[in-house]
Amino acid sequence: MANIRDIKNRIESIKSTRQITNAMKMVAAANLRKAQNRIIKARPYADYINQMIQTVKIKHSDTLHPLLENNEQEQKAFVIVTSDRGLCGSFNYNILKLAGKYLNENPELDIICIGKKGYDYLKKRDIQIIDKHINLFNEMDFSSSRDIANKLISMYLDNNYGQISIIYNEFKSAIQQNVVIKQLFPITPPEDLEINLLDFIYEPDPYTIIDELTHKYIDVEIWRILLESSAAEQGARMTAMDSATENAHELIDNLTLYYNRARQAKITKEIIEIASGAEAINK
Repeated sequence: MANIRDIKNRIESIKSTRQITNAMKMVAAANLRKAQNRIIKARPYADYINQMIQTVKIKHSDTLHPLLENNEQEQKAFVIVTSDRGLCGSFNYNILKLAGKYLNENPELDIICIGKKGYDYLKKRDIQIIDKHINLFNEMDFSSSRDIANKLISMYLDNNYGQISIIYNEFKSAIQQNVVIKQLFPITPPEDLEINLLDFIYEPDPYTIIDELTHKYIDVEIWRILLESSAAEQGARMTAMDSATENAHELIDNLTLYYNRARQAKITKEIIEIASGAEAINK
């Protein structure tokens, strides 16, 4: 039988841990609500910009733009988006598992990391990382995503990559996140693209409009992806901390029962010893 004092100390320790996990769950829930509201606003904006780009491109097929056209370069880049912090269940594991499989099939990829967890994981495995962006998710800011977007555009145009793709967790609900691999460059039309058959008067020329829209689209698309990842992370953390809190409840109940049994056994033993001593004196 374990020492009663040790059991009691362990119960108090688990209660302290339960308070922490419960607080983290509530903080994650509050952050999740904020991220959800931002995603609702960002999703349609990015989709509509892409529709505008593809509509102008199709109507003016002679207007070529490097961010829209496939080139013959074989070199590719891969952006991996993870969280900066842990304690969010299988959030990072699912991304890194699929990313690892993708890297095994494409060993010559140049890697860009967004998020500290992915960077630390890949660095330990001696995988070449050409750029990193960490500690972005503490204070989500559009200027940070714009900086990333501008760097990716410059890399695609200056280094003559044939393709740049990105892997991230797409938010579905607090308990569901889908790992998505999406092609960033060249920009592809959406699956449900609807072409407006009306004629337009362009001011300025179509190429300038496409150039402006493509840059805006990448700015907003990177921002949307960061928001998706942030919301998915908060949902995963809230679920993980809720599970940890429930497990702490169960463990405290079991230890309390064990503590009461140990205490009762000690009392019973003391009573038997007293009774035995009294009987020995009477004899």
